[in-house]
Amino acid sequence: MIKIAPSILAADPVNLERDVRRAAEAGCDWIHVDVMDAHFVPNLAYSPDVVRRLKEITDIPLDVHLMMDRPESLLDEFLKAGASVVTLHAETGNVSGLLEKIHASGAKAGVALKPKTPAQDAMQYIEQADLILAMTVEPGFGGQKLDESVLEKIRALRDAGYKGEIEADGGISEENLQRLMDHGLSVAVMGTALFRNEDMRAAIARMHAFL
Repeated sequence: MIKIAPSILAADPVNLERDVRRAAEAGCDWIHVDVMDAHFVPNLAYSPDVVRRLKEITDIPLDVHLMMDRPESLLDEFLKAGASVVTLHAETGNVSGLLEKIHASGAKAGVALKPKTPAQDAMQYIEQADLILAMTVEPGFGGQKLDESVLEKIRALRDAGYKGEIEADGGISEENLQRLMDHGLSVAVMGTALFRNEDMRAAIARMHAFL
């Protein structure tokens, strides 16, 4: 069954707790937290304090995506705050050492790829990564259209023997999710498609039924 991870980037920032509780009650599998430093991507979002507070209000695993030039600068703080999964970008340095550190904390570790970064750049981490996140839009902003070149990237990872979770983020909807799953997707990050859906529970139930 596909895992559905609503992205709080699309939630109402004034009513974040309300929206996260709504997503949890609707049956989501993970809560996705995009962390942005205004350097690696042109936006700024979410401190360890937000993750700490989310941990207090929900038992849903917190999927923390560090879009940062220097993820090591705050990695310990996000781990202490209660991140269940921490994903680093392959485009940054010392990824292997940081993956080891994440595992040592008891959390799961992931590697993310920007849309133009080839699948090959994640191959060296196949034995270390519990998850590979293939960005389907340029990271930094929600509401973008899915770049369908990611389909072949996901297939390449599966063809290379990767058996961990493959996650995609950006422009995913009920209309294109099945195609992504057919290529090997196992975790779908969805923002506006869920938080702007009047019946999030029904939408998640329908997608959980996809084969």
